[in-house]
Order: sequence, then structure tokens, then C-alpha cells
Amino acid sequence: MTVTVAGRAPASFEIKSANLPLVALLLKSNDLDLLARELQGRFGDIPDFFDHDPLVIDLAPVGDVEVDFARLLEMLRPYRVVPVAVKGGSEAQLAAARKFGLASGADARAHTPALSQREREEQPKALAAAAPAPAPISPSALVIDKPLRSGQQIYARGRDVVVMAMVNAGAEIIADGNIHVYAPLRGKAIAGARGDADARILTLCLEPELVSIAGVYRTSEVAWPKAVRGKPAQVRLVDDKLVLEALNT
Repeated sequence: MTVTVAGRAPASFEIKSANLPLVALLLKSNDLDLLARELQGRFGDIPDFFDHDPLVIDLAPVGDVEVDFARLLEMLRPYRVVPVAVKGGSEAQLAAARKFGLASGADARAHTPALSQREREEQPKALAAAAPAPAPISPSALVIDKPLRSGQQIYARGRDVVVMAMVNAGAEIIADGNIHVYAPLRGKAIAGARGDADARILTLCLEPELVSIAGVYRTSEVAWPKAVRGKPAQVRLVDDKLVLEALNT
């Protein structure tokens, strides 16, 4: 027998399913002193890299070890992320996380691009990547007219960056979108910083210390190919691998 109960929807609220883009922290060590140093080295000088983004802590890489969630959450707060869930942990880890208000994020998925063995070895030991959903890119680009000296850093949040002068060694350009350098690029260029795999790096003279797109990177420790070194070139991501191409001028 089927029974139908007549009812009325509440006037003051509705409950619906929702999808939320998350930043994923892949925790690879429970050495929080090491994590603190590497967080500071990666994000400490970029105060607006995150904007109160919800974060899921992926415990799978760290294994079944004790995690000091009280200290971990305190460490993450200055970086303007909002931890909301954990995933991939043991029952004991998940139970400990729940005591600090963290939900189960078992269905959360992070973008994990394929890396070479050398690149895997070069990744930080405690922090694999923050891999949020790609941020919307503003139609207006950040334009820099002056050369960037060693130690200077530019971050174009939610947009492209256009640099009209030299980017010297020791300088760093970060953009959520594309990076255009109409001069020699000799410092670091990090495009698609918040997960945009379609971002590109373009320069009139490719001589960088490091290039990175959506977390996949290459450094000058391996010599740049002669076909692009010191020439107009672009860097893009194809099948999770960096491709360097000379530009016809």
C-alpha cells in the first residue's frame, strides 16, 4: 500500500544540494614545523593568494599517523583559507578531525597533474599543492611598465599580467591567468596559479629560472632547449606536460 502525506514547503528555507569549489591541501608529513616553514616560503609573501577559500585536507599522502589538528588549523588561518573537511584518512584521523568541526570530504576531488620523476622529487615534502578550481579571469589585465628587480614579486589575482619591461633573475610573476612579457623573462613565471590549465606564458626572450602552469613546473636546472632559449616563445600545458614552443616573429 502506498501512503501519500500532504504537506507544505517551509516558507523560510529550502535544502538543496550544492557544489563548492575547494582548495585541496595534500598533507604529506605530520611534521608541522616543516609544514610551517614551507607554507611561509610558498605563500607568506603573497598575502592575498587565497581569499577565504574553503579547504579540504587530504590525509591520504601522510598515512595512518597522528595529526595535530588544533595546531594545523591554527597554522592555516593566516593564509586566508577556511578548512571545512578532511578526506582520505583513517577512522582515527577522521574522528579526531570531527572534534574540530571538520566534515568528511570523501567525494572531494583535486587536480593532480602528472609529474616526471625529477619533478616529484623536487616537490615540497610537506605541501604537495593547493589546487583550487580555476578562478574566473577578469577581462582587464594587470600592466607593469617598469622592470622587475631581483626580490620583487607581482601577483595578478583573477586576471592576466602584462609586463612591458625586463623580468630580472630573482623576480617573480604570478598570475591566475596568462603571463605576457614583452621583454626578456629571466626570473620566475607562474601562470594559472589557481588551477587554470589553459593559461600560457609568452615572452619575447625566454631565459627564466622557473616556469609553471597550474602547478606543473620546470626549472632552469635542466637547460632550456636551444630552439626556444633566448628567443620569443610560449609555454603551455598539454596533457599535463609543459610544452615550450618558439614563436614566429
